[in-house]
Amino acid sequence: MPFSRASGILLHPTSLPNRHGIGDLGLEAYQFVDFLARGGQQLWQLLPLGPTGFGNSPYMSFSTMAGNPLLISPDLLKEYGWLSDNDLREIPDFPLDAVDFDRVIPWKMQLLRKAAQNFQSQASDIQRKEFDGFCRGKADWLDDYALFTALLETQENPVWTSWPLELRDRKPEALDQARRKLAEEIAFHKLLQFVFYRQWGELKSYANAQKIRIIGDLPIYVAHNSADVWAHPEVFKLDAETGLPAEMAGVPPDYFSDTGQLWGNPVYDWEYLESTHFAWWVRRLKETLAHVDLVRLDHFRGFESFWSVPAGEETAVNGTWVKAPGYKFFETVARELGSLPILAEDLGDIDQPVLDLRDHFQFPGMKILQFAFMFDSNNFHLPFNFDRNFVVYTGTHDNDTTLGWYEKAADYERDRFHQYLGCTGPHGIHWDMIRLALSAIADIAIIQLQDVFGLGSDARMNIPGQAEGNWAWRFRQEALTDEYGDRLRAMTQIYGRGINP
Repeated sequence: MPFSRASGILLHPTSLPNRHGIGDLGLEAYQFVDFLARGGQQLWQLLPLGPTGFGNSPYMSFSTMAGNPLLISPDLLKEYGWLSDNDLREIPDFPLDAVDFDRVIPWKMQLLRKAAQNFQSQASDIQRKEFDGFCRGKADWLDDYALFTALLETQENPVWTSWPLELRDRKPEALDQARRKLAEEIAFHKLLQFVFYRQWGELKSYANAQKIRIIGDLPIYVAHNSADVWAHPEVFKLDAETGLPAEMAGVPPDYFSDTGQLWGNPVYDWEYLESTHFAWWVRRLKETLAHVDLVRLDHFRGFESFWSVPAGEETAVNGTWVKAPGYKFFETVARELGSLPILAEDLGDIDQPVLDLRDHFQFPGMKILQFAFMFDSNNFHLPFNFDRNFVVYTGTHDNDTTLGWYEKAADYERDRFHQYLGCTGPHGIHWDMIRLALSAIADIAIIQLQDVFGLGSDARMNIPGQAEGNWAWRFRQEALTDEYGDRLRAMTQIYGRGINP
């Protein structure tokens, strides 16, 4: 699905500034939308919004459908009347430049529990009816998610395959008993989802009113320890006796790794999915597109063929490529949902069949400018080697910042960069890279906010393969200046991407 010429900023909401230790959907998110509008941007790209587990990665969520409660704004809860000034008076001295997840999570969860208690005692009849309507409308995923999350907190082992067999295998009597016993906790997690989607819906409406569309991010694979795998084991390749993955996802050895990457997520049982007309996936995409305007499909190549590693392997070396029914899948989704506003993450080990699948459905692929100067002039990330139906990035969440990349790049990469641009502009090499992205023929250009600010490697969001210490970067409110907004607008309009004043 080709798109009109536009540009935008990549920023996860956890990186937004505020006094609560982690960015959220409150006032500062609206101020960021205002900054985008001032800068002539039409897109805001996010990372996945689901609830995160160990390592705090948005790509390893407890649910493909639920929102992250840590993104709920306490200040908006106060406006609802569910928190008081006293509740927000003594906020811990959280760092301003990074999320301290170990401290933020317990503090914020106790605050959310207090808000939930006040909702139970103070909510208006209209609020209660809205909550009941939300629970009924989302029951097909919310009931399983809320029960799963309540069980995670009450079972001795927080991994569902280690629960008592009757809970692990979802025996109806055991589930009914758990629902009765954990009714209060289940209601709490349902309320958090109600609040999250209320706050998110209002923010998205505000952005859309300013002609800014939201790009969501959909990981192809699901965390094994998730409500999805527990509730729908038939969708995945699992061991029938243990519930553990029988086949694991990853990527084979390549230029960057002699052993490949073993992610550990269970792969899909595509034969079963095809027999159901891909009902589970259709539901997932429908729910996602109800909350974002476009969706980036992470690891797109897995829809054409995927690297499957047998259980018990410690590296990805001994895997095999297995065909996936990509054409049938996207044809079915298109019949069910209509047009597909999908961006294809087509990086990594890509062969012609993957490109053919992408191009058959006219999904824009991705080009990364930090990769453009590694080889010779045939490098397909160089702007003169790609065409309109692409998304060009200065770098993604998995890349260093542009300044960090430049400082670590080989001498020949820096030389190629300067030779390609001809000269360096007055605002530094990060703005040279932004100019290169905006001037490219690709219909969509996305810039990391860190590159607008000219930040170094300390502001990097993620280092692939590093289990901890990622996803923490935040910026300070004073960094979001009118000068940056005006510079973005001027450059964006020069290259035909901006909204005219």
